[in-house]
Amino acid sequence: MSFQNLNIIDPLSRAIAKEGYTTPTPIQMQAIPYLLQGKDLMGIAQTGTGKTAAFVLPILQRMAAEIKVAMPGSPRVLVLAPTRELAAQIDQSFATYGQFLRFKHTAIFGGVSQVPQVRMLSRGVDILVATPGRLLDLMNQGFIKLKSVEYFVLDEMDRMLDMGFVKDMRKIVSALPQKRQSLFFSATPTRDTDEFASRLLCNAVRVDAGPQESAVDRIEQSVFFVDQVNKDRLLQDLFHNNGMDRVLVFTRTKHRADKVALMLGKEKIRAAAIHGNKSQGQRTKAMQDFKSGRLQVLVATDIAARGIDVDDISHVINYDLPNEPESYVHRIGRTGRAGARGVAYSFCGADERDSLRGIERFARIRIGAAEHQYHSERAKNATGIAARPAAPYRSRAVLRNARPEGLNRSVPRLVQTVRRVN
Repeated sequence: MSFQNLNIIDPLSRAIAKEGYTTPTPIQMQAIPYLLQGKDLMGIAQTGTGKTAAFVLPILQRMAAEIKVAMPGSPRVLVLAPTRELAAQIDQSFATYGQFLRFKHTAIFGGVSQVPQVRMLSRGVDILVATPGRLLDLMNQGFIKLKSVEYFVLDEMDRMLDMGFVKDMRKIVSALPQKRQSLFFSATPTRDTDEFASRLLCNAVRVDAGPQESAVDRIEQSVFFVDQVNKDRLLQDLFHNNGMDRVLVFTRTKHRADKVALMLGKEKIRAAAIHGNKSQGQRTKAMQDFKSGRLQVLVATDIAARGIDVDDISHVINYDLPNEPESYVHRIGRTGRAGARGVAYSFCGADERDSLRGIERFARIRIGAAEHQYHSERAKNATGIAARPAAPYRSRAVLRNARPEGLNRSVPRLVQTVRRVN
């Protein structure tokens, strides 16, 4: 099937051809015909499967059938995304596919000044891509009204719920008009996503373009049992001896992401870290440099990595194993995309051994152990307390200072409560 079979209008067809695309992906073939009919839709699709174009193209085509003047602060299209990076990428997709149309679009998100965003909104935009926090902030200030929204897209709904945005999403949905077309997309269907969608979609169709192969089939996975003190040396050896071109390294904390990026830089390996403490300008530059090849390595925390849409990532390295098994699947899915092959390496210290067991149970796999000079039998065979992360360290000084403060705060509240009861 070609895009011509989907009855795409000429301005969009020209944009698609200019980008070099000829054949729609499975999610596009399944979703676009329903969306052109105006139906609500629940789509199951992984990142890297053409999901964004699956909703951008039909929305632009339906909008083109009824040109309206963009009103200040009143968009016709609202797309919600969980992260700044994903919001920016979706906005760019509207620019790419709508280059021969004349719709105004913008993305708003936190971490940057709201002044230019408000200025753009005041000029009128047809399409607004937003993260929930900044959207609610500007709504509360009166800069955005959602009563004119005709098309509502909730992208990566599973991650939205995982990241605790459910209350924000409900507030936003309550401000939307009842008559609208709603499109929800999720990488993995869960009971929570199904329940949320069932309340907000009307006579929706469901399309599932999940990968025909599992992550196990597409990605070569290996675990390296290694003590924490040797992880840096192991990482250096992998880079020097394995010819890794474009690598995504995951750490559990922001501090460690910075340390790993700095360490790699000292080894003449072009690397940068992205996490929540980085400014939006720093994160955007790092993403651009990674995409262009100026950076060989991007070191990221889980939340900062949401929405990373970079082709040809050769390796994913879990410097730290995630606490949640689901995060492991999302992490390694950044390589081996759209049917390509990929490689995922995971470092496992003794205190991460239970996390590895949880991942293997969740994914129903056994990850093969790699041979290397820093191999740790202690890490491989850890059980019980030794196989779990230690509780966060708190110094005696911190505990000594915290205890009186806690008592001073709680006693007055207790007295006040007793007085009210009496």
